[in-house]
Amino acid sequence: MKTIIITTIFIFSLSLAQAIEPESNDKRNSFSFAFFTDIHLNKKNNGCFTAFEKAIETAKKSKVDFIMTGGDNVDIDVLNDDASTAHELFQKFAEKIEKSKMIFYPTIGNHDRFWGVSKNDPLYNEGLFEKYMRKSYYSFNHKGWHFIVLNTSNSVVDDAQKEWLANDLAGLDSETPIMASVHVPFLSVYYPTLKGKYTDTDTFSNFKKIWEMFDGKNLKLILQGHMHLYEEIKVKDVQFITAGAVSASWWGGAYHGTEEGFLKVNINGNDFDWEYIDYGWETK
Repeated sequence: MKTIIITTIFIFSLSLAQAIEPESNDKRNSFSFAFFTDIHLNKKNNGCFTAFEKAIETAKKSKVDFIMTGGDNVDIDVLNDDASTAHELFQKFAEKIEKSKMIFYPTIGNHDRFWGVSKNDPLYNEGLFEKYMRKSYYSFNHKGWHFIVLNTSNSVVDDAQKEWLANDLAGLDSETPIMASVHVPFLSVYYPTLKGKYTDTDTFSNFKKIWEMFDGKNLKLILQGHMHLYEEIKVKDVQFITAGAVSASWWGGAYHGTEEGFLKVNINGNDFDWEYIDYGWETK
């Protein structure tokens, strides 16, 4: 295993500093936000960072208050012990966010995990994500809505995260509208659609128990990633949207009809609508 000493200290000042501060205006209001999932930034010669900037500019022109990501922000899980490249990709991702002057709320995906260190190293698994972004599960408030970001990158919500979620939900009344972001979905018909069969990889393993934790709360919307297909499922008055991919088919063009794009969600009080935006990227 190579030993890499990282001496650069990257200060991710503007976007995360703003993101950590809770929204003080709890009046329900009208606003929009963008949901970027499966960006898959990497070191290949495919223009992915330029495309990411184009997606950000498109979102900014549509007057969104902030951008959430749905996971698989950078491709580092395949790097083995190449810590130098893993740090480089996350740092470049953070620099693009800083340059954008937009508030970002990132979600961790399975490709955002690093395995090239020992299990007791703080950078193992989600540690590198947390070094450059923030904790892999958290919540925030914005204009009367409560947003919950969960870590489903390991295809399960573990006990520590369940305890945190229970405490977070306990602080909410039954009226506050809730939106949740996950990477591996709560619900999906990906494999039935493409393979003609249901599999246990369509969802994270304890999705039903986690969903039941929202009983008595005003869960309105769950945004998902991982599948690269665009899906809409509405069950028990909860809207699930698997929001395609900024990278479409991993920067190889449309994925079974889903173009490179992102979701724009428009909030109006307790109601919302959405649109999938093709930001105009063409593969090179």
